[in-house]
Amino acid sequence: VQLQASGGGLVQAGGSLRLSCAASGRTLSNYFMGWFRQAPGKEREFVGAISWSSGLTYYTDSVRGRFTVSRDNTENTVYLQMNSLKPEETAIYYCAARDQSRTVGISRKEGYPYWGQGTQVTVSS
Repeated sequence: VQLQASGGGLVQAGGSLRLSCAASGRTLSNYFMGWFRQAPGKEREFVGAISWSSGLTYYTDSVRGRFTVSRDNTENTVYLQMNSLKPEETAIYYCAARDQSRTVGISRKEGYPYWGQGTQVTVSS
């Protein structure tokens, strides 16, 4: 599976951005697609995920209600819509993919064997 993330940029606090993750190389019907972020000097952390087959979504508490993960089956693309962004959410955002059959929890980065290259999101105060 090859993943290509895009859509990052500079935005003011309270603003919005939509990230995209284009997937190729394999049928994704049995996959979870996850979004993670990594700020300088910090661990990579889970943001949200979506089941490609069911469309069920999962979020970390800090973004629930502000961020939305969605998918476009025809374009093989996953999106992360981010609203009401905060300066502390400045990070490199990564998309990742994993088979749904893996037993590792979906918020664990260790469970995702496929990663995109990351896209920088900078939120100014």
